[in-house]
Formats: sequence, structure tokens, C-alpha cells
Amino acid sequence: MAGVHLGNACKYVGLGRVKFSVPGGLLVVFLTLFAVGRAFAEEPPAPIDPPPEPASEETESPLSGDIEDLKKAALELNRDLLILEEELLFPSNTQVVVFLSVDVGTYFRLDAVKLNIDDQLVASSLYTARQNDALSRGGIQRLYMGNLKSGEHEITAFFTGIGPDDREYKRAATLVIDKDDDPKMLELRVRDSTANMQPEFDFKEWEL
Repeated sequence: MAGVHLGNACKYVGLGRVKFSVPGGLLVVFLTLFAVGRAFAEEPPAPIDPPPEPASEETESPLSGDIEDLKKAALELNRDLLILEEELLFPSNTQVVVFLSVDVGTYFRLDAVKLNIDDQLVASSLYTARQNDALSRGGIQRLYMGNLKSGEHEITAFFTGIGPDDREYKRAATLVIDKDDDPKMLELRVRDSTANMQPEFDFKEWEL
């Protein structure tokens, strides 16, 4: 703005070489709007609030904790029911359990086992390379669980596999037990014998 000349009736506004005659009231309004416009132009923009951060994985809702507690309680209940079922189906005074352990790798590879009690087939199992590896690493398989009345019983296990010189190998192991009112826990063992360079098969009764 080149200049402003104020009089009684009107005011003259000069822009460069051009002058305009403007009534006093309009000039005041003009100057006010001009000042307000400059103030808004010079005012920095209002900051924009950042978007809300997503909830972290570590923050768990109370509902998630309740669900985990329910899962844990269901697993414990299922375990207790299985134990109760075994106690009802196989009471201690008639219970007999046969486990299988394998400690071989040089002279024998197990392919199959059959278990007879008093000349009756009660259990059989086939073994893959992966199962053989698990057993040779110290795993124990529950081969059979059942009931026997008190008295004398003959238990026989028949083994089939690959023996020395990669030949088919078949052997058997027999144990006679005297069943009483206590449960019987038997371990059927397959082991390498370095002295005989042959596999060995036998039973071991666990002391309860």
C-alpha cells in the first residue's frame, strides 16, 4: 500500500499511481480483514495428532487370560479322567504292564514285536526307522496293559528284524511270572551284546 490519506468525509487509498476514494467505514472494515488475513497466513498450521499406535502383542486382554486358564483346566481334567479310567479298567490287583526298551544300533534293527500271554496274542507292533531312532535314544514304549488273575502266567515276546550281516533275524524271550495282588510292571529289553556280537532279548521286572 503506497499511502493512506484520511479526511472528514472519505479517505483516499493509493495503490501505486492509482488512488481510490473509499468511505471511512468501509476502509476500517477493509483494514481489519487485511490484518486478520495476514495473521492467519503467518500463524503456523495446527499440529496433526499421530494415528493411535496398534496394541502391542504383550498387552493381553482379561479375556485371553481366562481362555488360557480354561485350556489348562481342561487338560488337567482330561489327564485326571484318563488316570481314573485306567484305575477302573485295570485295578492294581489284576494289572500287568509290559514296556519295550531298545539299546541297539550295531547288531540289530527292530521291525516287529508280538507279545503272547499264556499262548494268546495280546499285542503286536511294527516299527519304522523314525520309531527305531526314538527308541534307541532312550524312549520307552508301553507295549501292553491288561488284567491277569492271580497265579502263574507265561509271557513270550517274538522279535523280527535285521541282524548281523543284514540278514533277517528272529528271536524270542520268555518269562514266567506269579501274579499276586500287586500290579506287575515288566520291561522287555533289546540290547546289543558286544561280547557275543549278537543282540540280546530279555525281561526285567520293575520293583514297585
